[in-house]
Amino acid sequence: MNRQLIVGEVMHLDTLGKQTIVFNSLKSAVNVLERRTGNYSGRPRFIMAQEILNQGLGMVLMDYGKPWRLRRHAAHEALSKTTVQNYHPTQEKEATILVTALLKDPENRHRHFQRAGASAILSILYDYPTLESANDKVVEDIDRSIHWSNQAASWTFLIEFFPWMIHIPQREAFEPSAQRADIYLRLFDRVRADLASGGDRPSFSASLMQNPDRYHLSEREMASLSGQMYAAGSETTSTTLMWWTLAMVAFPQVRRRAQAELDAVVGRSRLPTFTDAPHLPYVRAVVREVLRWRPPVPFGVPHAATEDDWYEGMFIPKGAACLANIWQCNHDHAIFERHLDEEGGLLPDPIETNQEGHVSFGFGRRICVGKYLANDALFIGTARILWATTIECVLDENGKEVVPDLDAFTDSGVFIRPAPYDCRITPRFPEVVSILSEERERFVD
Repeated sequence: MNRQLIVGEVMHLDTLGKQTIVFNSLKSAVNVLERRTGNYSGRPRFIMAQEILNQGLGMVLMDYGKPWRLRRHAAHEALSKTTVQNYHPTQEKEATILVTALLKDPENRHRHFQRAGASAILSILYDYPTLESANDKVVEDIDRSIHWSNQAASWTFLIEFFPWMIHIPQREAFEPSAQRADIYLRLFDRVRADLASGGDRPSFSASLMQNPDRYHLSEREMASLSGQMYAAGSETTSTTLMWWTLAMVAFPQVRRRAQAELDAVVGRSRLPTFTDAPHLPYVRAVVREVLRWRPPVPFGVPHAATEDDWYEGMFIPKGAACLANIWQCNHDHAIFERHLDEEGGLLPDPIETNQEGHVSFGFGRRICVGKYLANDALFIGTARILWATTIECVLDENGKEVVPDLDAFTDSGVFIRPAPYDCRITPRFPEVVSILSEERERFVD
């Protein structure tokens, strides 16, 4: 293995002939992956993950071309900024259930975040009933499949470096591939049965199923696309909530300012809703800052150069895997200064970030298609947690606050999460529990 550092901003890796270019600054990532997106919308070859495990159907790892564009068009319409408003009742319900669980059992908060993320995305994709726990059999089956897929995409299999091995049966992938397809088809069949019986509740899968002539996707392709949306949305949302909670513990002045804004806009007689969002710039700015500060996926999925190119004297060969160091790009202090203006309103964020205030959603044509759904889920989740709870450091035997280590983390191989730490989560005021209970009674599964 030969590794050669070309320049600080950009790094070139040659691993058994596989060329990888890593962009370590926002400037270089934007100049190449965003402003030259026509040449960097492809994907490198993922033999095990895409061709064997996903049978060539996975949109995230699919190379640029007509099949990818059809899927992108379908997903973009089904998750547009306007369309995702149909799912606001589901997101408000899940946020309320989440807050209730955090108050009852704060020690298992990470499990509550995972349940909420999985339950919301399953409901949005398949009109699936609210999950009672993160240990639901369907979730365990899907998560097992996703874990295997993440491993397969890590280029740790010899077949990635010796493609001729594709002609040798890859037995380790056959069973996970079959299980993956079966899970997604079973969930898709639930939606078909519901539509056939007269059901009309919105879901991503129903939208695809009701518009086959518009999207030109087979049933198998639609089922796979819905499954990919789950894989992309569940863990990213829950991981961001984990980091947000840590920030609220470590920076109480931020929490108190956000809660003061909620008290001024919402009051204490009802929970915040999406109609409050335009009047809660600080709450929204905190979410943006957490996504910048601790992106849930520190490295994006690599793009691929479709033609030979040059960047500031550096040759980028056709087919090279081009990888953005999201973590490093998000910490470019020359670009990121503040999210609010002097009056406390949200500033238009740097043009380099597509007005998001961070690049955690990716670049160019490959930017995350579910970003509006993610932003909405994070807004309503954090707003309701802040409104209902006080999140604080635990105290040691001398009554001194124990501040968690902000730099400690666990690495799953894809997602970066905070290392375990203790905190206190209590109701902010006496009426919280009864208001949450009344709110839950409104929900219909």
